[in-house]
Amino acid sequence: MARYEFKLPDIGEGIAEAEIVAWHVKVGDTIAEDQQIADMMTDKATVEMESPVAGKVIELAGDVGDQVPIGSVLAVIETEGAAPTEEKPAPVPESKKERPIADGAETPTQAQEEALPTMAVEQKAAPAPQPRVEPEVAEKEPSGAHVLASPAVRARARDLGIDLAQVKTTSDRIRHSDLDAYLLYSGGTVPQRGTAAARADETIKVVGLRRKIAENMQEAKRRIPHFTLVEEFDVTALEETRAMMNRDRGSNPKLTLLPFLITAMARALPEWPMLNATYDDDANVITRHGALHLGMATQTPNGLMVPVIRNAQGLSVWQIAGEILRLADAARTGKAAREELMGSTITLSSLGPMGGITSTPVINRPEVAIIAVNKVEEKVVVIDGEIEVRKRMNLSLSCDHRVVDGWDAASFMQALKGYIENPLRLLSA
Repeated sequence: MARYEFKLPDIGEGIAEAEIVAWHVKVGDTIAEDQQIADMMTDKATVEMESPVAGKVIELAGDVGDQVPIGSVLAVIETEGAAPTEEKPAPVPESKKERPIADGAETPTQAQEEALPTMAVEQKAAPAPQPRVEPEVAEKEPSGAHVLASPAVRARARDLGIDLAQVKTTSDRIRHSDLDAYLLYSGGTVPQRGTAAARADETIKVVGLRRKIAENMQEAKRRIPHFTLVEEFDVTALEETRAMMNRDRGSNPKLTLLPFLITAMARALPEWPMLNATYDDDANVITRHGALHLGMATQTPNGLMVPVIRNAQGLSVWQIAGEILRLADAARTGKAAREELMGSTITLSSLGPMGGITSTPVINRPEVAIIAVNKVEEKVVVIDGEIEVRKRMNLSLSCDHRVVDGWDAASFMQALKGYIENPLRLLSA
């Protein structure tokens, strides 16, 4: 027997250390060559580490959340035969995917009528039978541990006493809708209210993407003096226009409100360029951007991401709708390229029908503004002395007061209002 020290390879220019965000093996496991053993996260991506040798794991570098310097020992593996005469660095195969991370955002946005598709990170089965254990799940399902499902779905199935291996699905993983169908058609029952025992307290270590988001949000609130302006918009005519366009859309994607709002932003921002800007407060430099690279704050099971619609000012509402769906699918399948998650100049955040009456979104630093979309409601209003029922919606604009004055923010919102409340002007501009 020989000891093989697997050292953390250089996984990016200028990267000095990486964080352990998941172990896929434990001490005592017998592993195969090229088997995935850990996920390591840098400032820009999460990289899967694979063992260059087969053998038995006898040491691991640390716990989830620990930082490991580049070049230090990540794992010690006991191998058959003589030890390698020269340790070669373990390269990251080209086939291995990097999962880029976003700089953080405040709230998720929806790409479907009610919500964006639920994001999920694609899992790969390891060559040897070592099931991946989700960090949030402390227990293993007896026979459903190999079934692909998010931590939330696993937790719900465990609470309901459902064996995930018995649940059928038409997609690559089990979702909440599959659990609903199982309960409805397979004789499953939901515990009656008041009969379920209280769940035990749970301690969750903040690591990986969740830690990065927390740090970015804290830094944004610490360094940026926020102010939020809320304006009410009448979207009655816009909703009628949207319904008409959807009836005649042909092969085009179905339109939600978001493509119209993004188009309105693209029309109004050239008049108020201080909002489509980024601020390097270390160098005291403000950059006004000529193009609109619209970030969509998006919720995923692993945290918030901000996929970016590039050059939104040059796209039609149909093209924007297509980009929303494309980027949502890329994030859902873990195929979003790093450049698709970086470089936004202003962010749009939406909770769809759950958007509440108003909100105070946190700016996605180094941007200087973010808009949150709140839910559409029917309200009784007085127009020219007559009582009418209209569809109304609030937009919440948070700005960096070091860069954007209150007058500029209010003027921008009024320009936005002029487009949103007049769809003909919006679409013909």
